[in-house]
Amino acid sequence: MEENKAGLEAVQYIVVKIGSEQYGIDIKYVDNIVRLQKITRVPKVQTYFKGVINLRGEIVPVMSLRLKMNQPESEYTNAARIIILKLEPQAAIGLIVDEVKEVVTLEDNEIEKVVYNAKDENAGFITGIGKHEGELISLLDLNAVIGERENA
Repeated sequence: MEENKAGLEAVQYIVVKIGSEQYGIDIKYVDNIVRLQKITRVPKVQTYFKGVINLRGEIVPVMSLRLKMNQPESEYTNAARIIILKLEPQAAIGLIVDEVKEVVTLEDNEIEKVVYNAKDENAGFITGIGKHEGELISLLDLNAVIGERENA
């Protein structure tokens, strides 16, 4: 994390779109961003897992962020991307997003912590709300988003 002149910590996020919503993914977990490609289906997995891709010889499981967040599946456009995340050194996972917008740097004072609403099951996926140039960006808790893969 960088510190600016005021001593505030700043974190870079990749801003992605799912439908009309914007989400931020901490850039330190992003290994690669690739175009949508042929996904090989895998039987008997959670519905949000789309299958696996072969990325330079590495087999990477791919999940739909839309389905994980209980949003309707949609036709993917040319803007759709697979974000390859590395949360652990040996394991990569891909997240399909509708669009990758930009990289933003948010400081502590630009992030509001989220108070959880127990009725909103997607609230657990969000660590905070970032404010950038008048827009709100929901910051994803990647461990919560992909954390169920062990018992999938």
